Amino acid sequence: MASKQPWHYTQCGLDNVWLENGFELRDTPYGRAIAVHDVDGLHRLLAGELARKQGALTGREFRFLRSWLGLTQEGLASLMDVSEGALSLWERKGAVPAVNDKLLRLMVLAQTDGDSSIRQAIERVNTVQKLVHQKFVVREREGAYEVQVRKVRTPVADPVAA
Repeated sequence: MASKQPWHYTQCGLDNVWLENGFELRDTPYGRAIAVHDVDGLHRLLAGELARKQGALTGREFRFLRSWLGLTQEGLASLMDVSEGALSLWERKGAVPAVNDKLLRLMVLAQTDGDSSIRQAIERVNTVQKLVHQKFVVREREGAYEVQVRKVRTPVADPVAA
């Protein structure tokens, strides 16, 4: 049986990942596609390796780790007490300040190594970010209130009293 050639796996946003196995190539009506057997496990492994690597994170690595944590640029910027624009620039240009590089690595290691207090903090930020872009429609029915949560694309403006 012939061995597969390593596959240049760029779907995660990193340009330096090659898979020797753990995937299948499939021909689809839209061209050749890759199916990774355990993409969550693969991304967890990559996140841990990036968090432990020597040297500064590149912009792509920083973005991968932020995304792997499930944080938006806005959410991570809030955690790091920096502007969303600064964080966006780091991801595009790769010039991440050392303290922010280390903070992101600590967050990733807490997630991969099981520190529940940091994981809970990240989950709270994610929840807050999701809630910022929702509106609550409250209805009274049979003397009791019920709420329906609806997603909105832009933050809901506060009504102004007339």
